[in-house]
Amino acid sequence: MKPWSHTHRPANTRAVTRRRILQFGAMASLSLALAPRAVFAGNAPARTLSFHNLHTGENLKTTFWADGGYVPEAMREIDWLLRDFRNGDVKTMDPALLDLLHALQGRLETKSPIRVISGYRSPATNALLHERSQAVASKSFHTKGRAIDISLADRDLAHLHRAALSLRAGGVGYYPSSDFIHVDTGPVRRWG
Repeated sequence: MKPWSHTHRPANTRAVTRRRILQFGAMASLSLALAPRAVFAGNAPARTLSFHNLHTGENLKTTFWADGGYVPEAMREIDWLLRDFRNGDVKTMDPALLDLLHALQGRLETKSPIRVISGYRSPATNALLHERSQAVASKSFHTKGRAIDISLADRDLAHLHRAALSLRAGGVGYYPSSDFIHVDTGPVRRWG
């Protein structure tokens, strides 16, 4: 049996070397691709939302994302405004839902406050509403802090609905007789 030489190596040794080179190249490419995001995240524009809760009469305008991250105090204020108005229960709202609302306002080029019909719903409230109407899902995304029913004072409901659909960011329900749309961060789907 001959000892290994640099001119005669087993085939699997070359494959391992090639694999390592490819892995290193892939990691280097990924690092370069992600580096600009990390560097510029702090330079991304702040995200602000305005709300008017139709049931409580409360208003809120707050910057919920700034300097590369969510603003905890603003997130708590939003959670409070979007609480279950029937019993006062508060739930941490999905940050992706707020990003969706911000994107929706951007798509519509409006600064008009989002009129809140329903934000978080406690399981008890949701069960009660489900008993009254089969239009209320028994396992609603509202109970998870991942859904909101809204309208805008300065935009036609059909226009708001089309804009929400165009984002392809989750579920979109259309309720023209009740003058609101539903958006959530679940799978992309539509109804109404």
